[in-house]
Amino acid sequence: MFDDLRRFDTGPFQGLDWFRQLMDEVFPEGGVADIRAVPRGSYPMINVGRTDDAVRVYVFAAGLSPHDLEISLQDNVLTLRGKREALPPDSEGESRRPYFRRERFDGEFARSIALPEGLDADLSEARFHDGIFEIHLPKREELKPRRIEIKAA
Repeated sequence: MFDDLRRFDTGPFQGLDWFRQLMDEVFPEGGVADIRAVPRGSYPMINVGRTDDAVRVYVFAAGLSPHDLEISLQDNVLTLRGKREALPPDSEGESRRPYFRRERFDGEFARSIALPEGLDADLSEARFHDGIFEIHLPKREELKPRRIEIKAA
């Protein structure tokens, strides 16, 4: 009689969907977009790469000028500070509000990241082009890998 009553097949990811909804309730605004992401609201977004000679940090900050960003390095911690202004009024003097959705914030920001040991802060330099800041942090000479030549005996 009850053979026809079956549980609905919800798939193997039902538990994960439930867990995601639960996490969204617990952390509504400050949660993480996905497992590889930084917390929402982290600004500016960055990429960090390392070669044998240096560490390079790419800071993606569209709309900022070199005067809007302060970069400092102390104890292998790179700190980015600045302020992003609100959008100016349109040509008729009207404010660009009200918003239906607003993802671009304005105001002060600061972001710090730990970098590997052995960087030479005195030789560091930063460049700016099209909203991307490239920070070049060379390694100290004594820490750079050296090739050892093999001599025939």
